[in-house]
Amino acid sequence: RQLLTAIYFADAQHGWAVGHDALVLATTDGGQTWTQQYENRENEVPLLDVWFENAEHGLAVGAYGTLLETHDGGKTWDDVADRLENEDGYHLNAIAAIKDSGLFIVGEMGGMFRSADLGQTWEQVESPYQGSLFGVIGGSEAGTVVAFGLRGHLFRSTDFGNSWKQVELNIRGNPLEAGLADGNLLGDGRMVVVGHGGVVLSSDDQGRSFQIYSRPDRRSLSGVVANADGNLILAGQSGAILASPSGANLPTNKNKSEQP
Repeated sequence: RQLLTAIYFADAQHGWAVGHDALVLATTDGGQTWTQQYENRENEVPLLDVWFENAEHGLAVGAYGTLLETHDGGKTWDDVADRLENEDGYHLNAIAAIKDSGLFIVGEMGGMFRSADLGQTWEQVESPYQGSLFGVIGGSEAGTVVAFGLRGHLFRSTDFGNSWKQVELNIRGNPLEAGLADGNLLGDGRMVVVGHGGVVLSSDDQGRSFQIYSRPDRRSLSGVVANADGNLILAGQSGAILASPSGANLPTNKNKSEQP
């Protein structure tokens, strides 16, 4: 079994999951069944994130500068890494669509790239941070980008990466130093970011500020989405957990004494 690292749905029915050995799985029935579309065991490159414009056109990013593109829903993939100025092959960790702007990639050594034409051409962006960035979110406001990574570093841009401001993250009066692994823009406009040590960051002002909740079990989190009720589904060392919008356990969970 290969480790899966990311999942993306272009619509209610069409979704893709990617992972190690350049593995790509696809569903056309909303996740009820999955089929293997692609795998490259000879290359053994982990794919780390995936994005689709629609049911046909998509991009996947991964280790060692991997950038793949499909125009047939994932049946075939082309290596288009030469579109990026990434001669050293730094890892590409995440890709996201930015409202009314284009696509944005972040990666190792503070790597940032943007595309105004949905991946046909790419421009290297001057990064505000030289450490690894593990995730990127597009806000519901045009041009808004939130990028995050090692040791609690989180940055916000309102002009598609032309300029950046570091968002200060403090917990109990001290700077947050937990690595931030994944984030999501939820249907109600909230941004949520999760990371090591069970930290859950939530923002209701498009990333200008974040409330920080540290889960008591301190188990690392690697993914987050919301369900139809607005509660969070957290993925990590404890598997999948249903939590309140702040990241706290729901009253129906084992720890009923903890309040959301």
